[in-house]
Amino acid sequence: MRNGIVPVRRARLALFVLLSLGSFAAAQNKDRETKVRNDRRDILADGTWHYNDLTGATAAAKSSGKPILVIFRCIPCEACAQLDEKIIERDSAVRRIMQEYECARIVRMNGVDLAKFQFDYDQSFAAFLMNADGTIYGRYGTRSHQTEEEGDVAIEGLAATLEKGLILHQIYPLNKDQFVAKTKGDKPPVSTAEKFPHLKKRDFGEELDYDGQVVKSCIHCHQVGESYRVTYRLEGQAIPQKILFPYPHPKILGLIMDPKTAATVTEVTPDSPAAKAGFLAGDEILSLNGQPMVSMADIQWTLHHLQEEKSLDVTLRRGELMIKMDFPLPEDWKEQGDISWRVTSWDLSRQVLGGMRLKDLEPSDRKALGLADDQLGLKVRHVGKYGDHRGALKAGVQVGDVITWIAGVDKNLDESSLLARLANATKPGQEVEVTLLRNGQSQRTKIRMQ
Repeated sequence: MRNGIVPVRRARLALFVLLSLGSFAAAQNKDRETKVRNDRRDILADGTWHYNDLTGATAAAKSSGKPILVIFRCIPCEACAQLDEKIIERDSAVRRIMQEYECARIVRMNGVDLAKFQFDYDQSFAAFLMNADGTIYGRYGTRSHQTEEEGDVAIEGLAATLEKGLILHQIYPLNKDQFVAKTKGDKPPVSTAEKFPHLKKRDFGEELDYDGQVVKSCIHCHQVGESYRVTYRLEGQAIPQKILFPYPHPKILGLIMDPKTAATVTEVTPDSPAAKAGFLAGDEILSLNGQPMVSMADIQWTLHHLQEEKSLDVTLRRGELMIKMDFPLPEDWKEQGDISWRVTSWDLSRQVLGGMRLKDLEPSDRKALGLADDQLGLKVRHVGKYGDHRGALKAGVQVGDVITWIAGVDKNLDESSLLARLANATKPGQEVEVTLLRNGQSQRTKIRMQ
């Protein structure tokens, strides 16, 4: 009997595990649905927000004469959740200031005018300060890490940005010319996100389906960023540098900004371009290329739209002094940014790495494997298992393998640089050769590009 009982117990245990996993997945989906529905319920009950209603916020602003604060928030995403909660609860630092704005809360990208609302789509929180005529005074919201936010956003910084927005609004329209570059962005390939060809196939509507599966009906911010890259790739065009390395963080130039202020430098990295230009800790950046800066996101907007410019015109306040300076930019400075943390890089890894996610080897591991300093050596930390993300899995790649050669690239690059390199070095449908080390032994395989 004992020999017959064990398999039965194992079978029951396996069934229990399967049921538990199924229940967990269902609970996750239900939790996401609950979050989105409760957000709508609570905000509408508050009565001070225009919920998913830009038209209503604009009409109210025209009537009241107030500026508009538009907040885009991906509810299921946890990044910036603490900041969002403080805003919804009207933290004391922003309560008084927000009363001077007509406030709109947008929790989907469906139906949003992509020509007007351009920002770093890897955000789960982004804010616009606007005039009722559509002029954009400034933006707020920055990220440089997948989960951590302390160095990029703070409720005090948002309050400082809102204060500056009110000042700009009071002067308007005398200062209208200063906002031309802030309001006029790139021409998007489609007017609204649901019109991207690969999203159009999924029958997204302009509004969320609160009568059905609301989360499933939502286009997330990161899907817009992914769609830009996918569009170029499907059309066989090279992905521009500004799409691969969007919204450069000022820290790649040596400017460490204080998130509790609007645009004040807290530290300058030694020997960086910023240090060589003469920036000092405590400098308050007032304008870049004539555009008023009200946040770190504004700085990123300006950097994002630089083309072949070799330098920036900077106006800053240093103590009681107003200083103008020329800020020289090194060659290929945008490519120094790290894109591996971005949510959109998961989709890029699907396209060019078969769903692999990679990490740098420790120096001791490189030495143990006999890899030269200039030799590519990235350890596989994740292999996708589902859908189009399982290309590497189908090719036999395993977690723990070390990639030493892929699609002709054997130069020592980090994951961010390799993603960008392969994005324009490979084509959809192409099979690329891969050399990897497994337990110290070299192996070869091929991965089909998505």
